[in-house]
Amino acid sequence: MEKINIAANDYACARVPDARRSGFLTVTMIRIGITTTLGQFLLGAMLGHAMTFYQALFATFLGSLILEFVGLGLGLAAAREGLSTSLLARWCGFGQAGSVLIGVVIALSLLGWFGVQNAIFAHGVDYMLGGRLGFGCSAVITGMALTALVACGFRALGWTAMISVPLFFLVVGWIALELLAGHDVAALVAAAPIGEPMTLGMAATSVAGGCIVGAVTTADISRYCKNGRHVFWMITVSIIIGEFVVNGIAILIAHALGTSDVVAVMTQTAGWVGVSAVILSAVKINDANLYSSSLALANAFEGITGRKLSYRRLTIILGACGTILTLIGILEQYQHFLILMGVVFPPVAGVMVCDYYLLRTSRRLLDQTRANYALPDPALTPVIGWRAVIACVTGILAGLLFDAGIAALNSLMVSIIVYWIICTLKSRRVADVQ
Repeated sequence: MEKINIAANDYACARVPDARRSGFLTVTMIRIGITTTLGQFLLGAMLGHAMTFYQALFATFLGSLILEFVGLGLGLAAAREGLSTSLLARWCGFGQAGSVLIGVVIALSLLGWFGVQNAIFAHGVDYMLGGRLGFGCSAVITGMALTALVACGFRALGWTAMISVPLFFLVVGWIALELLAGHDVAALVAAAPIGEPMTLGMAATSVAGGCIVGAVTTADISRYCKNGRHVFWMITVSIIIGEFVVNGIAILIAHALGTSDVVAVMTQTAGWVGVSAVILSAVKINDANLYSSSLALANAFEGITGRKLSYRRLTIILGACGTILTLIGILEQYQHFLILMGVVFPPVAGVMVCDYYLLRTSRRLLDQTRANYALPDPALTPVIGWRAVIACVTGILAGLLFDAGIAALNSLMVSIIVYWIICTLKSRRVADVQ
């Protein structure tokens, strides 16, 4: 009976057994759906409006390296252990209470993303209906529809991605050809930006921030991968398509139209086809946002109370909260939101990767319980990993305060170095005492 309950709860607070793992195509399509959105088009157009084509692509490359490191590090660990990000954090330095904090932060940030994407969705629906409903009513309807879909769990993510991702690329490809028709692509590549200039560091941090929450929550998807090869190619293919292909097209469109608001132009120019792109984009990304947010909060609730909260109930509550964020205007703070995400989340990933692969503080506990798909005894799990918390705070401050370099990379590297130094010094002190 317990197994049935766990499965129905989508393994929110348990390991995913081998028998429940999914095929490579399913997990990859879900991952591509997360990285290829109209929000990504907004990011690419923002870069193209402020930088030359090659400067924007170089910033995309630097930001993508951070995303690859984070996604691959956590994704491989999750495929091995069958654990979601927030649950994995318990045995990657943060402890039980620390993983609760991580779960809450992930849930709140993903609610922000849900609000951003739902706003884009609602604007498209409102435009399609000629403004008769108004943005507010459209946002409520779209938010409720997405929430109902995500309540069905991981399998719903799979078949939704299999349908929406190919259709999204067909629609966006057609729109891009229409908008770029009559323009000399070579001239667009060589064109100077007309927007307010952006530094390389800020641009790379925006690229990393645009998908960093998705990279940190890679474990939520990769725990369904069958092996490490699937994880590597899932992440690499999704970054190539999501960052370089989508960003490249958006940069060219921004140069062609002389604006960073390419989503509005695409919607208004392409009519029903443009609205279809908006709908497909919102469906495939927001189901993943809400899914990971529900998993994170389920882990936080179980860590605090020891009780397992219903995944579906959490999804409904979080969907309502994300819709409220849409209504209060989170889309208007998009660029600031990206930069903040690009500084806050790399330290979390840095500590977890350092602990799992280098320090291996809880690997014996995980290894002993993996064969039976059980979790380590709570009595043997640290209550809170203060060293991890200190390293994260230090990394965040480094990302916010250091002007030189790339903020996302600064916060990532500082957190890894600080955590490794603190843990190493602690181990030596214990060895000296003994």
